[in-house]
Amino acid sequence: MSEALVQQLSEPEREDWVRLIRSENVGPITFFRLIESYGNPTDALAALPDLARKGGRRNYKIAHRTTAQREIENTRRAGAALVAWCEPDYPPLLRMTEGAPPVISVMGNPELLQNTCVAIVGARNASVNGLNLARKLASDLGRGGFGCSDVTVASGLARGIDAAAHHGAIDTGTVAVLAGGIDKIYPAENERLYYEIAERGVILAEMPVGTQPTGKLFPVRNRIISGVSQGVVIVEASPRSGSLITARLALEQGREVFAMPGFPGDPRARGTNGLIRDGAILTENAQDVLRVLGEPKILSSGGQITFNFNRLSDTSKDDDMIDDNRASLIKLLNTAPVAVDELVRNCQFSIASVMAVLLELELAGRLERHPGNRVSLISEQ
Repeated sequence: MSEALVQQLSEPEREDWVRLIRSENVGPITFFRLIESYGNPTDALAALPDLARKGGRRNYKIAHRTTAQREIENTRRAGAALVAWCEPDYPPLLRMTEGAPPVISVMGNPELLQNTCVAIVGARNASVNGLNLARKLASDLGRGGFGCSDVTVASGLARGIDAAAHHGAIDTGTVAVLAGGIDKIYPAENERLYYEIAERGVILAEMPVGTQPTGKLFPVRNRIISGVSQGVVIVEASPRSGSLITARLALEQGREVFAMPGFPGDPRARGTNGLIRDGAILTENAQDVLRVLGEPKILSSGGQITFNFNRLSDTSKDDDMIDDNRASLIKLLNTAPVAVDELVRNCQFSIASVMAVLLELELAGRLERHPGNRVSLISEQ
């Protein structure tokens, strides 16, 4: 596919998208690197074994077509649809973020994702005042939006502030982002809320259907909460709260970060007060949020957003040089993260060649990517 409009995939194309992202050692960033290099998932899949072999890995495992077909069918049976990054129902702002999921499960009304989204997150062990503030803020944002534009409130379906935000926005539009598969309700106490959002709002999940939510998946989930939103409001958060991870991710994605101040003696206020001290926007009500965000541009893709699946570079001319100097490049890496830009400055390879070697190492399971476009070797111990 060349420069193309956002489009609906055929079923075989959707299967190839799923196969590529579910293949061994392929994460979101690697997925799109492969697309840049090979033009489409089908050709990228064919190249995977050779790339992994060059990186030092044999017997590389590509996700089988029946595996992809089973995931697509199981997602449908769960009452959801598997939506690819290039399709109209994919959240427009999330599409623009680095490391966006190539495919997501969507349950409910995807049209709500085309509205302006504002995330509200915070402490699980919230105070009564915090719960009331979050509920009212969500309700006011949904009802008092940007003129004729609607506002959808995003959160993570957790107990406490997240649940209060969903309850406050259930009449006007809310999106819940799950850490596990779209069929896994967590916590169990929010089961009724889950089904209410599925009926009246929209639920998103990056992980395949059937995936149990685990601790390491929640920070991954948080980047989607901030990614679908123009701004993120933190209501009560301890200094070690996952909500502060969401705030950091929002800043990295270029989103506005808002924080509600709290009583200095309450540990749940230390995180939000610290955010304000560090430059977050002090927020007391919905108007404080609306005033900063202002009247948004129309975000609906509507066939207007384009994406480029052309090969951005042709490394075939550099193959011989890569083969001769791959070991030299690996010597510049260790288990401490280093910026890719710095790596390029300290070697004689072209940027395309460096990217090719890093891709090979990642597919071989020898390289880890870190925030800020940094990479490191994975310890073999």
